[in-house]
Amino acid sequence: QCDLTGWWENELGSKMHVDAVDSQGNFTGEYHTAVSSAQKPIEPSPLLGSQHLDEDGQCTFGFTVNWKFSDSTAVFAGQCFAGDGGEEVLQSIWLLREKVDSLPSDWKATR
Repeated sequence: QCDLTGWWENELGSKMHVDAVDSQGNFTGEYHTAVSSAQKPIEPSPLLGSQHLDEDGQCTFGFTVNWKFSDSTAVFAGQCFAGDGGEEVLQSIWLLREKVDSLPSDWKATR
């Protein structure tokens, strides 16, 4: 059964720590990105999320990261899979919204 609590690392070296997941599936934590196009130094940033508490343990989840070092916010959605050897793997997709100066620049605000 997948347990999101603890440290996770992706293939680019970014890490996140998920604090305890409560009985409703809500959690908080911190994201330590290894990649950024921001001009300021990278800082760990808070995350807030929730997971669907499935009986089979392969839950779906989502969380938002409020980047402390840039005017942007990212949202992640994914699923936790329990591998054959007991290893847990998270598969996710993300969107990042960056602040832009005007409505005509809106086209370049989301990655």
